[in-house]
Amino acid sequence: MAVDNHYENFPVASWLIPRAKRPAVAALYRFARGADDLADEGDASPADRKSHLDDILSGLDSIFSQKPTNNKIATYTKYFKDKEDLGVSSTPFKALVSAFRQDVEKTRYQDRDELLDYADRSANPVGRVMLAIFGVKSATAHRASDAICTALQLINFWQDASVDIEKGRIYVPQSEFAKHCVDAIDFPSHPKHRELMRAQCEHARTMLWSGCSLLRELNGRFRIEIAFTIAGGARILEKIEANDYDVTKRPTLRWYDSARLTWLAFRALRMSKTAAIPAKLI
Repeated sequence: MAVDNHYENFPVASWLIPRAKRPAVAALYRFARGADDLADEGDASPADRKSHLDDILSGLDSIFSQKPTNNKIATYTKYFKDKEDLGVSSTPFKALVSAFRQDVEKTRYQDRDELLDYADRSANPVGRVMLAIFGVKSATAHRASDAICTALQLINFWQDASVDIEKGRIYVPQSEFAKHCVDAIDFPSHPKHRELMRAQCEHARTMLWSGCSLLRELNGRFRIEIAFTIAGGARILEKIEANDYDVTKRPTLRWYDSARLTWLAFRALRMSKTAAIPAKLI
C-alpha cells in the first residue's frame, strides 16, 4: 500500500499488514514522513523549519486535548486520539518531532550514546506505536522493538552517508573517528573511512539481529512483515559489505533481492526461537 512517493527500503503498510490495520499504519507513516520532510526537504531556513515543527507540536496538543487545529501533519494523529483503546498518547509523536527538530540544528554527534539518544526519539517511537496498533504491550517486546528500530535507523544513516554529508551532517560519532585514528576530512569518500564504516555496520548488524526475539510475541502476517523488515536492514548491510564499505555507493533494494530477502526473513524467524531478549541498546 503506497502512502506517498518516497523511496523506502523497508516495508510500509504492505499487503502483509491486515487491511483493518492499514489506516493506522498509514496515519503513523504520513505523520512521521511529513514532519521529517519539514526538517529536511526544500529550501526553508532553519528558523522556518523549527517554526513549522513547533506548529506541529502545538497541533498535537490541540488534537489530544480535543481542540481544533489547522496543522495538516498533526491531524494525521487524530486517528489515534479517536481510537483511544489503542493506548497511544501524543508522547511518541512529540518524540519524533523533537528528533526532527534536532536535525535542523545538530550536524555532529560526540559519541554513540548521543547518537542512540537521537535514534530513541527518531525511530523507536514508530515501533512502539506499531506494537500498540497490534495490541502488543509487553516490556520485553518494547525492548526488542527498540533494538530493531534503532538498528534500522543506524543502517539508514550508513546507507545515506554520502547524501547526509551534502547537507552538512555526519552521524558517525566523533569518538568513532578517534577510535579508528581517522578524521572526518573528505568523509566518506576516502579509503581510510572504510574500516570505520565496517565497525559501524557490524554494530548495527549485532543490534538488528538481537531484536529477533520480538517475533516470538507477534502473530500472523504482522510477524512475517517484521521478519521481512529485519531482512531489509540485513540485506542493505550485505550490500554495503559487498561494496567494501565504500558508502559513497548508496545501496538500494531491487526486485532481484527478493530471494535473498526471503532467506533472511526465514533466518530471523529461526533465530527468534532462541534469541535473548535485549537488556539494553548496545
